[in-house]
Amino acid sequence: MAKPELNRKVETEIEDSSSLKGTFASVMILGVFLIVTWVGVYMLFLDRS
Repeated sequence: MAKPELNRKVETEIEDSSSLKGTFASVMILGVFLIVTWVGVYMLFLDRS
């Protein structure tokens, strides 16, 4: 029967949280683009009806 290794050290990498700032900015830009697009389509709908 194999012996379990109890003295094995596990190293975890801690990622820098600054990489999330770019993700947040990209999501906000995409959200603003979608809102502007939907408002534009709604205004076009109101204008043509």
